[in-house]
Amino acid sequence: FVVFSSVAGVFGGAGQANYAAANAFLDALAERRRTEGLPGVSLAWGPWDQIGGMTGGGMTGGVTEADMRRMARSGMPPLSVDQGVALFDAALATGRAALVPVRLDLPALRAQGEVPAVLGALIPVRSRRSALTESATATGLIGRLAGLTPVERREALLDLVRSQVALVLGHAGGEAVDAVSQFRELGFDSLTAIELRNRLSTVTGLRLTATLIFDYPTATALADHLRDELFGSETETEASVPLRLLPPTADDPIVVVGMSCRFPGGVASPEDLWRLVTEGTDAISEFPANRGWDVESLYHPDPDHAGTSYTRSGGFLQNAGEFDPAFFGMSPREALATDSQ
Repeated sequence: FVVFSSVAGVFGGAGQANYAAANAFLDALAERRRTEGLPGVSLAWGPWDQIGGMTGGGMTGGVTEADMRRMARSGMPPLSVDQGVALFDAALATGRAALVPVRLDLPALRAQGEVPAVLGALIPVRSRRSALTESATATGLIGRLAGLTPVERREALLDLVRSQVALVLGHAGGEAVDAVSQFRELGFDSLTAIELRNRLSTVTGLRLTATLIFDYPTATALADHLRDELFGSETETEASVPLRLLPPTADDPIVVVGMSCRFPGGVASPEDLWRLVTEGTDAISEFPANRGWDVESLYHPDPDHAGTSYTRSGGFLQNAGEFDPAFFGMSPREALATDSQ
């Protein structure tokens, strides 16, 4: 009795909580069968090479080339068919219930900084020397940029951004990256956005936000932002404001510049939310009739009954069906995985 699960159930994966849980269940099933004296082996496979026999279905059926490159860069290159078959034979000979046949690139994993705890014995925590090396790299970059003219500095930072974008997207070089095209048009999604942020944080030493490419949506805009963060804006350079004239909160790392919210009970603004709280309004309502739900069959009094709700009410957003993923530049895959409620 052999089941194929995924390494996502062991390490987790961004945007894969449900998938990871399902595969962890398969691992637990094999363990449970063993405790009851039944045969059971669960193999939590890493990625397979799409060129091999898994193309078009199976464990890599929904994985794109960009996904495969991202996994390889993160320290988990794909298995060839020969490697996979050899690991399958070896796994069945161990007598263990749950195994993880995966190919690991330890240097690449170590470079990620945050190593999964389960791999702690294979990859020791980065030493202080490693952290100092990264700091020295960022310091060296700043030193080189400081010796350039403003025009040369801007060009150097633009080249840096384009080269890092090329690495993330799998292009041969930075020249393949259009400096004025929107990042989402170049093929970025939420995962590649974080990877680019991490790479730029490492090479510059800056603490950059997770929304970096959405705040600065082109390579040119992002390069200008890095220049301002590293050296100050051109206006600041030409005429620095004396510190004594700055407001007392100038060193506050968090500044609220706007607020927006949507909550059940018809709340569409912070003012609506405050009014709901002060008036003690109950925002719980019956199931909405405009969601396409079969409300009658959705309810079942037994809380353990699968696929139903044992309550007839809840907190629901108004007009949730009008959510527009294209406005946020979301890919179809991200939109399908998003609960607009």
